[in-house]
Amino acid sequence: MATPAFIANKYLILFCVFVCLDILSSLDKGFALSLTETPADTTKTHLLQLNSLLPASTCSPSTRGHDRKKAALEVVHRHGPCSKRNQHKMQTPTPTPTHTEILRQDQARVNSIHARVSRKKGDDDLRQSDTSIPAKSGSVVGSGNYIVTVGLGSPAKQLSLIFDTGSDLTWTQCQPCVKSCYKQKEPIFDPSLSKSYANISCNSPVCSQLISATGNTPGCSSGTSTCIYGIQYGDQSFSVGYFGKERLTLTSTDVFDGFLFGCGQNNQGLFGGSAGLLGLGRNKISLVEQSAPKYGRFFSYCLPSTSSSTGYLSFGRGGGGSSSAVKFTPLSTVSQGGSFYGLSVVGISVGGRQLSISASVFSSSGTIIDSGTVITRLPATAYSALRDAFRQGMKSYPQAEALSILDTCYDLSGSKTVSYPKIAFDFGGGVTLDLDATGILYVASVSQVCLAFAGNSDDSDIAIFGNVQQKRLQVVYDVAGEKVGFAPAGCP
Repeated sequence: MATPAFIANKYLILFCVFVCLDILSSLDKGFALSLTETPADTTKTHLLQLNSLLPASTCSPSTRGHDRKKAALEVVHRHGPCSKRNQHKMQTPTPTPTHTEILRQDQARVNSIHARVSRKKGDDDLRQSDTSIPAKSGSVVGSGNYIVTVGLGSPAKQLSLIFDTGSDLTWTQCQPCVKSCYKQKEPIFDPSLSKSYANISCNSPVCSQLISATGNTPGCSSGTSTCIYGIQYGDQSFSVGYFGKERLTLTSTDVFDGFLFGCGQNNQGLFGGSAGLLGLGRNKISLVEQSAPKYGRFFSYCLPSTSSSTGYLSFGRGGGGSSSAVKFTPLSTVSQGGSFYGLSVVGISVGGRQLSISASVFSSSGTIIDSGTVITRLPATAYSALRDAFRQGMKSYPQAEALSILDTCYDLSGSKTVSYPKIAFDFGGGVTLDLDATGILYVASVSQVCLAFAGNSDDSDIAIFGNVQQKRLQVVYDVAGEKVGFAPAGCP
């Protein structure tokens, strides 16, 4: 017969077994949760599978954002597989630039923006110096920009154009390429085959609008009295040609006659196989202004998470731009940079903690949002604070060599998952924007994953909210309402 002590010990042992099993079960659940995101972590950190930050080798197009849009164009990264779907048409497909080359060209763009904003440039006559500009024709070295395909002419010819909120003039290469044309994906546009093309006269009032749109005084063709435009970019790429008007087709129901654009006859530089550029700035000759009677100066876009997926660029209010999910902040005016879209940054948080940065640091520099700049640039003081806080949250990962302008990089080759601090921006009007998980890191390879921010050389240089930080966000420009809005998860 069992003694009372034995019975007590038996129940004690059974109790311990159940407790231990419960503890092991909890530990097991905790381990499983750590591979996704635990509720406690979601307010401060992102926890992702590392391979989700890497692009695939094939394109995975998305229709999200297209269904209800008034006029929507597919957006693709010009160096990814979605851009290369049509490159079989080219005799020599354009190669992909290295990350160092992309970032070097990004810095050239930033330097150009700083120069445009910090001083009023003189009226440069590009036509006098275009033969000496050291840009290699057909080269694809350039920033990580995004392209859309539009129709030009009658009948419409499909052209892939870089869309750029920091530029005003829309232009494309044109036959007969009197001086020079670089290689592009589609056949070069031939205005002589279009029923709707017409040149703009030197005496036309719209010819003089090129001064503010390009920073250059337009020329005049002696033989035909045609207005001649010239525009040069920060990387010394340029386009010179005839200023004309033509039928622009965005969709089958969105067609604009008499659209003002540049028909390039001398084009050299770093445009990555695209046919030219689609200007979405605030000048009178930008697409935003020319289409204002139809779209009311309202457009939005979503940049995809990787170069193997697609986003959209839409025009008009038909796409839910007034949804409650969109948080609007007032547009600010940029001194001597009237074409840019200004933002009022008032603070930054890392890992749920507000950084100790004086509001005057942001107000003295000013900030613009730019679809063509890759890496967000911050005042030196603000960047130092952000970098230090981010490094504190990444102490468990081995550091890697810096990548060009990116000085905070990690070797994640030994990890399948990565946990890193969330980053949020506070804008004027009480708007807080949480960056998407894909909008914080720049992934060159699994052994070189970098914080996708850089500091300006001086606190007085204008800050730039770049396109990495805009990934997956629905970015809504209500130019007429003088505000810009953001909503999460706008595209894959």
